[in-house]
Amino acid sequence: MKAKIAVLISGSGTNMAALLYAAKHPDCPYEIVLVASNNADAAGLTLAKAEGIATFAHPHKGLTREAHDAIMHDAIIAAKADYVALAGYMRILSPEFVGQWESRMLNIHPSLLPLYKGLHTHERALAAGDSHGGCSVHLVTAELDDGPVLGQTPVAIMPGDTAETLAARVLIAEHQLYSRTLADYVSRASSPEFLIAQVRDRAMALPEADEVTSHGMPCFGITKGKKFAYVSRDHHGDGKVALLVKISGIEEQAMLIDSDEDRYYRPPYFGDGWVGIRLDLGDTDWDHIGEWLAKSWRAVAPRKLAAMMDLVGDF
Repeated sequence: MKAKIAVLISGSGTNMAALLYAAKHPDCPYEIVLVASNNADAAGLTLAKAEGIATFAHPHKGLTREAHDAIMHDAIIAAKADYVALAGYMRILSPEFVGQWESRMLNIHPSLLPLYKGLHTHERALAAGDSHGGCSVHLVTAELDDGPVLGQTPVAIMPGDTAETLAARVLIAEHQLYSRTLADYVSRASSPEFLIAQVRDRAMALPEADEVTSHGMPCFGITKGKKFAYVSRDHHGDGKVALLVKISGIEEQAMLIDSDEDRYYRPPYFGDGWVGIRLDLGDTDWDHIGEWLAKSWRAVAPRKLAAMMDLVGDF
């Protein structure tokens, strides 16, 4: 299942076009479901329409930043997008909007971050006498151009370069970098190594937790105690990456499966006291997984240890 991407633009949309054409390759892990803009005359909207992509535009004039962001957010949700890619979107986003798309919104910036955040990046690189300019793809956070960097491409500064000539070469690099980085990032949602690492971080944060390999699977338990979680990776060829956790019994298992049969299932060989939770569907709520791990840990923890955890939680 391909990740669904909404792209926000304000102008010509050349980076949007690079993402769009990369998405046409059958092996690309994402698809563009919406191109949206704060500028109804943005040339990139015309291109997107010609390529059969849904478009949306709403001017920001006369609206508060929060009000305009809410309109854009609603359009993105209506398109059922999983991620947002900013591609020349010339708006500073509200903290509320950024928070709604935390870890799911990317931006491309024409410098080697953390150098030269903001505007006039090429002029600043030339004035500093740098040997290279370049571009960076980063996650969007509330602070401008400050999110974790996911990928970079250096571009050599040549004798006689101007801001314009350097910008032209950096733009070529942007078109290459953005599509590759976006593809790598959205693929993490189904990468077994990434999913197992996410579970490990949360499981090992629980008191006296340890990890072993059992039945060929990462297995988490209480030191010298019972096991409270497994990560199943294509176990017996089922094609799933899933978390297996303790539950109260067959009634809870049936209730969970009935509520979402694509996500929950009865793990073979584990019985009615366990449930499988798919991690590879692309929309895992990791806070919820943390809660499942804590609940499963509590089901096997000695009373004294569980009581100590309760005391810590009270402070």
